[in-house]
Amino acid sequence: MTLARRVAAEATGTALLLAAIVGSGIMAERLAAGNVALALLANTLATAAALVALILAFAPISGAHFNPLVTLALAARGRLSRRDAGGYVAAQLAGAVAGVVVAHAMFGAPWLAASTHARSGAAQLFSEVVASFGLLSVILGSERARPGATPVAVGAYIAAAYWFTASTSFANPAVTLARAATDTFAGIRPADVPGFVAAQLAGAALASAFFRWLEGGRAP
Repeated sequence: MTLARRVAAEATGTALLLAAIVGSGIMAERLAAGNVALALLANTLATAAALVALILAFAPISGAHFNPLVTLALAARGRLSRRDAGGYVAAQLAGAVAGVVVAHAMFGAPWLAASTHARSGAAQLFSEVVASFGLLSVILGSERARPGATPVAVGAYIAAAYWFTASTSFANPAVTLARAATDTFAGIRPADVPGFVAAQLAGAALASAFFRWLEGGRAP
């Protein structure tokens, strides 16, 4: 596949993922009648299901990263050139914002709106380190042992991490930045974005280093 086609796949897949995250959050909040646990459950199921489906659809074209953490980790392991990685990350960021616009348009909301949903504090940041470490561990481990099961493994992990982390497991800088532009259930206050992204990068770096050690210093 040419880089242009792979970049288009990354942008489209990331946009659809954000449309699922934000759109299901809006729908869940409207239907849950104030029951936050029920709204989060609905948001979790929709996000995990969409993630599995999108990875299956786009993996043969671009690898279905939809996440700068995955792109950077694979580039560090020699699986992707710096030029391609830069294109992937740019596409993921643009696609994520486009997905928020799509979700808002579907529900009759302003296309972009700064979030007022505060997600701050040491516990939230540590949760993002754990969430990102776990996500990269699942991806690096499953693609080595059972690559065909990676889409399901990733979806299952995200569904679980929505509930076992205090931050509800963003674990994706592109998703985090885009969710700052939605003042809905899935949003994050712009002021909290830098800390989340730093924590995500730290978790991904730890997972990459850990798996390199597990593999004896040799990337497969």
